[in-house]
Amino acid sequence: EKQAININTRHKIQDTRSKHIIETMKSLLLAPLLVTSAVAFSPAPRSYVGLSSQQQSSLSMLPTNNNEEDRTTTFYPFPTSNAESLSRLSAVPPKSNEEVSDGSSDLRQLLGVKGASGSTDIWKIRLQLTKPVTWIPLVWGVMCGAAASGNYHWIWNPFDPNDRDVMLGLEDTAKGLVAMILAGPFLTGFTQTINDWYDRDIDAINEPYRPIPSGAISEGQVIAQIWILLIGGLGIAYGLDVWAGHDFPTVLALSVFGSFISYIYSAPPLKLKQNGWAGNYALGCSYISLPWWCGQAVFGELDRPVYFILPILYSIAGLGIAIVNDFKSVEGDRAMGLNSLPVAFGMDGAKYICAGSVTLTQLGVAAYLQTIGESTYAAILLGLLLPQIYFQVTLLLPDPVANDVKYQAQSQPFFVFGLLATALCVGHHDFSV
Repeated sequence: EKQAININTRHKIQDTRSKHIIETMKSLLLAPLLVTSAVAFSPAPRSYVGLSSQQQSSLSMLPTNNNEEDRTTTFYPFPTSNAESLSRLSAVPPKSNEEVSDGSSDLRQLLGVKGASGSTDIWKIRLQLTKPVTWIPLVWGVMCGAAASGNYHWIWNPFDPNDRDVMLGLEDTAKGLVAMILAGPFLTGFTQTINDWYDRDIDAINEPYRPIPSGAISEGQVIAQIWILLIGGLGIAYGLDVWAGHDFPTVLALSVFGSFISYIYSAPPLKLKQNGWAGNYALGCSYISLPWWCGQAVFGELDRPVYFILPILYSIAGLGIAIVNDFKSVEGDRAMGLNSLPVAFGMDGAKYICAGSVTLTQLGVAAYLQTIGESTYAAILLGLLLPQIYFQVTLLLPDPVANDVKYQAQSQPFFVFGLLATALCVGHHDFSV
């Protein structure tokens, strides 16, 4: 009997090692996606410029209505300017978009980034409003949550003979894809569309070529898109709860909460984006914690405090990442009355808050992994943190304005690799011991 127990123990150790190898192979195969996510992980920085005659004309394209009752009771809680705004605005996207000439302008238009071509195709415009490039971090968060559940199965695992149930693997693949569609096209699309809706006045000044201020899409069509994405997303969330056999609709509850945060982030009177701490943390939570919890709830359970604490800690690091986008906008934020962290603490104070939140959070996570006996993962996380510190010292701290894009591009791949390493550790750790 002792010999049989020893054999079973060795088999379990071998299975655990095989799973570690498998998950490492997964992360290597997904490396290109991580590099792309480094660009998409943060929203574009705001810009504020003086009003030229062309920009004034763009601003005047937005219909106005002095009747407050008419303006705030249509399509509640997303008020239109007036009834006439339901017709398409006769505006031509201005040249300030600087369409690129490298052949990628059509793709840029679909991704919702600068340098895009103009289009009259309403479906391309609708897609542009959802900013598909910003879906990537949310999709990555769902994958991290699935990894943290420890219960995701391959269709046919060439490295583990115990993970070759094709039907179970197909079902898990389908669940994962549906969860990614929920987090990306629907709820991130809802968030980006509603943000553009409430930013339409300032976009008419700074980015008049955007679909709403340029008149490429009518207000009624934008409002319809907001509702369709929201209701469709909540419907998919409930379907995932049913599919996963949840007694309590966890995914639906997370989706309702995330949609509420998206609304108060962009919409008055709260408009969290006007406050540096609240706005930046809301971004960090939306890009990291919520998709992580969604992925983990679909494939496992959120039944331990650690499943909440670790994503919340990483959301604090996300707050630091979001601060980077505020440095170039400090003068405009001050003029517009936005209390961003660079405005509140000055450039020097904000850059140290940024670096500190990113570094100390990951040090704390690494220390926790060490305390639960996961020294290998703790060492991996520390190894991924060192390049981030180097780029903080050489790029962020010397000049956060001039080096913001370079810092993000070079530092964030290491951050998201660390996020994955933490998720894999959580998924493979036996918390019952």
